[in-house]
Amino acid sequence: MTHLRKMMLEELERRNYAERTIRYYLSFVERFAKHFGKSPDKLGPDHLRTYQAYLLKERKLCPGTVENHVAALRFFFIRTLHRHQFREFLPFPKVRRKLPNILSREEVTRLIDASSSLFERTLLMVLYGTGMRRAEIVRLTTTPFERSGTGQFEACSCKPTSGGRLPSSVQHHELALVFVTHCHFFACRSAGERPSHCYP
Repeated sequence: MTHLRKMMLEELERRNYAERTIRYYLSFVERFAKHFGKSPDKLGPDHLRTYQAYLLKERKLCPGTVENHVAALRFFFIRTLHRHQFREFLPFPKVRRKLPNILSREEVTRLIDASSSLFERTLLMVLYGTGMRRAEIVRLTTTPFERSGTGQFEACSCKPTSGGRLPSSVQHHELALVFVTHCHFFACRSAGERPSHCYP
C-alpha cells in the first residue's frame, strides 16, 4: 500500500465511511492516476478537467456515475491533501432527475389482473393499496395484518414507523390469509435464508 493510499484510507475510516464507499473511492482515485500514468498528487487542475471530460464524452458514463468519481477526487485532494482550492476545479455534473412513470387506474387494474397467482395478486394489491416501498414489504412480519377499529386491515412491517392501511378493495379474509401464510418467505429472504426453509 502506497503512502498516499494509506493516508486516504485513514481519512475515510476516521470519518466512518462505509466499506463499500471506501473501496469505490480508492478505486476511482487509482483509475485517475493510471489514466495519466502519474502519482495523483502530481496531477493538477488541467488533468482534472481533462479527466472529467473523458469520463463524460469518451467513456460516456452517466452523470450520476461521474458524480461518484468527482466525489472521490474531491475527497482525495481536499480532505487528504488539504488542497481546498481544488474544489472549484471539480464541479459535480448536472444530473437530470427523471420523474417515475405514473400508471393510470386502468393500467394498474390490468397489471393486477395479469398476476398468475393469488399470492402475486395480493402483493400487487398491497403495494398499490398502501404505497409501501419494495424494501418495506420484504420486511413484513409473519403477522402483517391486524384488525383495526375501522374494520380495515393494517399492514405492519418490522420498522415501527412503517405500515399502511389497506383500502376496502383488499378487505378480504382470503387475501389476508394468503399474505399471512407467505409473508415470512420475504422475511427469510432478507435474512439470507433459503426460501424453502420459510414455508410451514
